[in-house]
Amino acid sequence: MWFEEAVVYQIYPLGLCGAPRENDGVPAHRILKVLDWVEHIKALGADTVLFNPLFESDCHGYDTRDYNAVDCRLGSKEDLKKVCNALHTAGIRVVFDGVFNHVGRGFWAFQDVREKRWDSPYKDWFHINFDGDSNYGDGFWYEGWEGHYELVKLNLRHPAVAEHQFAAIRGWVEDYGIDGLRLDVAYCLDPEYLRQLREFTDGLKPGFWLLGETLHGDYNRWMNDQACHSVTNYECYKGLWSAFNSMNLFEIGHSLNRQFGSEQWCLYRGKSLLSFLDNHDVSRIATVLQNREHLRPAWGLLFGMPGVPAVYYGSEWGMEGDKGQGDGALRPALDGPQENQLTAFIAALARARRRSPALCHGNYRTVVLTNRQFIFERAVEGERVLVAVNADGEPYTAHFDAGCGQAEDLITGRLHDFGGGSELAPYSVAFWKCEA
Repeated sequence: MWFEEAVVYQIYPLGLCGAPRENDGVPAHRILKVLDWVEHIKALGADTVLFNPLFESDCHGYDTRDYNAVDCRLGSKEDLKKVCNALHTAGIRVVFDGVFNHVGRGFWAFQDVREKRWDSPYKDWFHINFDGDSNYGDGFWYEGWEGHYELVKLNLRHPAVAEHQFAAIRGWVEDYGIDGLRLDVAYCLDPEYLRQLREFTDGLKPGFWLLGETLHGDYNRWMNDQACHSVTNYECYKGLWSAFNSMNLFEIGHSLNRQFGSEQWCLYRGKSLLSFLDNHDVSRIATVLQNREHLRPAWGLLFGMPGVPAVYYGSEWGMEGDKGQGDGALRPALDGPQENQLTAFIAALARARRRSPALCHGNYRTVVLTNRQFIFERAVEGERVLVAVNADGEPYTAHFDAGCGQAEDLITGRLHDFGGGSELAPYSVAFWKCEA
């Protein structure tokens, strides 16, 4: 499917567009600010935009009030249509965030339950006990998501809940032409619900992509023919930054081999997980890395390893953001995009990926692995690419049988001669393309 070759650009719209933290009920056309980013996203080499929540909510977007109304702090349905049309016209696909496990306390059906209690026709949409009480003094107890009672857990086994959400998804396709969904906390979604959602979206639009947010465990539980097409690769996210900070590239090497290696027991061979260095929930990679010289090697690994690479807005020019300072530090308002040498380098990585079937679809094999250097192969019929990274501040000469005498570096366009060993400059990345 198309997503196997995608480069994703993630935007948290309530943050980027400068919406007030709490929903003040004051309409504003802030989402139109994204129009100023379309050319930047295209020039970066991204061909898919993943929007975090866009619909009416209490606060941060993951506390939905109405799946069918654009958050008034962002604008109107027509505003969002204009943005999605501009992206599609530029050849960029659009993926929305589907927050289906829970809603906010302001969700219209929950408000009906608060008013009518056991007489509400929506009481079974939630997990409610009228013999208890909530910490808000509602006069009944309800289940919140992971103990967060501002997020009211939905009863996804109730047919009307799924019908309501699926109708909203159909409307998103009809109104905005979306090409897929990110499923928030997919690891919490009922397997039968996921099966129904996959069946519904498979019939809704050809190539519709379901991306599930998962953290730990066997990702195949949520990524299979009856669930998501892809999931978030948090195992390798941790391995990427941690391997550089500890100067122990064996950590990320072990994860990649465990997930994608040639052994029969490898977990995710042939599957496309979402790879990332940061996102709206974690500290920015430029903050996490102890040595900023490791930014380029980290981005190089991200684009060279198996998976679908994602770029979180602002990180392409090295923006910092510390989770310890709160979510607002990770989701800032920006006047517009910036460009620098790091941005140009990431654009070069994206171009290299787009030119290479091996980088999009190839098998994985470790070639050279030390604490500070990592060379691995991505291969399909007719093409091999050797991804080489040097995390050290000193040059390194790698000796191995490349299987070819000369190769093209897909990043720089230069020809590379493997005779006498392969020298890697300090903090460098190379994508050497060889004939298979």
